[in-house]
Order: sequence, then C-alpha cells, then structure tokens
Amino acid sequence: MRRTLYESDHEDFRHAFRAFVEKEIVPGEQDWERDGIVSRELFTKAGASGFLGMDVPEDFGGGGVPDFRFNAVVIEELMDSGVGGLGLGMTLHNDIVIPYLLSYGSDEQKRRWLPGAVSGESILAIAMTEPGTGSDLASITTTAVRDGDHYVVDGAKTFITNGINADLVVVAVKTDPSQRHKGISLLVLERGMTGFERGRNLDKLGQHAQDTAEMSFRGVRVPVGNLLGPDEGQGFTQLVQKLPQERLSIALAGVAAARSTLRSTLEYVKERKAFGSPVGSFQNSRFVLAELDTEIDIAEHYVDDCVRALNAGELTAIDASKAKYWCTELQGRVVDRCLQLHGGYGYMSEYPVSKAYADARITRIYGGTTEIMKEVIGRGLGL
Repeated sequence: MRRTLYESDHEDFRHAFRAFVEKEIVPGEQDWERDGIVSRELFTKAGASGFLGMDVPEDFGGGGVPDFRFNAVVIEELMDSGVGGLGLGMTLHNDIVIPYLLSYGSDEQKRRWLPGAVSGESILAIAMTEPGTGSDLASITTTAVRDGDHYVVDGAKTFITNGINADLVVVAVKTDPSQRHKGISLLVLERGMTGFERGRNLDKLGQHAQDTAEMSFRGVRVPVGNLLGPDEGQGFTQLVQKLPQERLSIALAGVAAARSTLRSTLEYVKERKAFGSPVGSFQNSRFVLAELDTEIDIAEHYVDDCVRALNAGELTAIDASKAKYWCTELQGRVVDRCLQLHGGYGYMSEYPVSKAYADARITRIYGGTTEIMKEVIGRGLGL
C-alpha cells in the first residue's frame, strides 16, 4: 500500500540526509562500535548540515519547521543504513531532549542553550533512571535542595544515553522529597559543574557505538535559573507530556529497523542455496517472509497516523504506548525470524542481521518497557 505521509520536501530532505549518512556515519561505524562512543564531530557536522533542531525557531538557529516528519526521515534513514544504534544519540538529541527546552525553557534559557544544541556544539541527554528505581519514576532519590540562588544536587543516575558526550543534561530530581510525583522537578546540569561526575561507559549487549553512562552528583551547585518551568514540582507532568513523542520515536525506529532487516534477508535468501535451491524458494521461507512483510506494512501505517496526530497536537499517551509496544515487539520478532533464515551465518557478527538482533533487544525496555505500555493501555480501558 502506498504511503502518503511524506511530501516532496521530506523526500528532498531524505535524499540529503541519506548522503550525509553514507559520507559521515557509515565509514566511522566500525571504529565507533569498537570505541563505544561516536565522535563529537558527528554532531557538529550534523548541525552544520541542518540535521539537528529542525523544529527549533530560526531565532535560535534552527530550521523553524515544527514538523515531526523530518525527524521520522532521520530515524528511517539511520535504520535503513544499519547504523540505527549508532544514531540513537542523534535521535535522542532531536526527538526527546530538545522538545523539553522548547516547551519548558524560558526565553533566557532558550537563548542560552538552543543555538549550541542546533549547531551540535552542545550534546544533549536526559537523566531519569536511577540504579534502584527503574520504571518507578516517583521513587527517585536524587535531591535538589534550595540554597539561596542555587540548588544543591545529590544522587546518581544510570543508563544515560549520550552520557559521556553530553554537555547539557536534563535531570529529574526531587525538590520536595516528602512528595512522590508532585515532588519532581527538572533541572539542567552542565558539563564542568563541580561534583557532576560521569561513571563508566557501560558495556552493553548491543548498540555498542552509543555511549551509555552512569552519572553521580555530589553537592552540585546548580543555579536556580536552570530549573525548567516557572515553578518546582512540575517535572512529572512535563515528563508525562513529552513521553508520547519519545515513544513514537522509538516505534518509528522499530518499524524502520524491521523493514531494513527484512530487506537484507530477502536479498540473502534469494542468493543462498540449500539442497540445490535458493533458501527463499522453500515454502516455509516464503510464508515467514510474507507474514513479516504484512505485519511491517500494517505497523508502518499505524505509526504514520501517529506522526500525523503528533503534528496536529492530538497524539495521546495511549496511542503512543500502543505504537511503542507493538512496533518494538515486532522488531524483535522480525530480527529473530530473519536470523533463523540465515542459518548459522546469522549468528556471525559479520552479517548485518546479527548486529540487528543484538541492537533490537533493548528497544522493548527503554522509553518504557512493554509491560508498562500494556499497563498504560489497560488503564485507558478503564481497568
């Protein structure tokens, strides 16, 4: 079925970004996978080429086009090229953290932070998860105690994407530890603040080029002017308001990664022979691939409608949760079944399906686990 989501401007943008990926990302992939981190220069090159902050107003150096379809193009091209895990830091920067600065930042904060985010000179991250809390955000223990014109921040975070490279980190803190959700605020911490330390770059199953780090805060003095929003205690509401876009971004990546893996598997089964015939000529192979192609098409059209709803300001938390749950589970099924069709070669690291398999596993966890997505959907049913 023909997709109708994109217009000519988006396809022109796609062509330009595809060329950028081929020139600036693909050649460095193996080095970055080995090093466990991408070069900071990747962000500045992306910024100079207009691939960061497409929705940021021109006054702050951005593209001035609040159209999430451009973000979706970036996601699809990263996944199609096989460097989706590597590009996670860029999509987090664009799709997840910049929106907090745009929606909740004061004019002064926007002038201070957005130009660097758009140019790629300031790499962004968000720190919510703590070692002992996982999905239970209301139970975070990182505190920010008011002391005159500063907050004093103490605590720790983990599993922070862009954690090593990040210059600005939106941190969920408790400004009122006696409260649960109502005690949460969002503070922006900046590289170089005394007591703000990065832990190890975590060794992961997949997405090796993406730096994922621990952070610790020991008496970090953060200016009150770094609070997002006019008042304390708004952090949980702010997070809830932005989670639909985050989850849609992950859903888009899941579908695009599944599509890319299916495409490469089709090429493989047409060439690989067993018992004197191409693997793809066997009925089981045809049936498996027919099922996957159908499921990907259906999921793709659902997330396309979610993108339209987001642009219209109508994407609900429930619909975004459905997209995130279904598309990441689909991604897992696709890479697993495609690896099986590769036989023993699928288990070899030199084959793209092997990397896709390892990279896919986390998508059912970050941004809200599948179980949390089902809980959101279930509650929406009045249960």
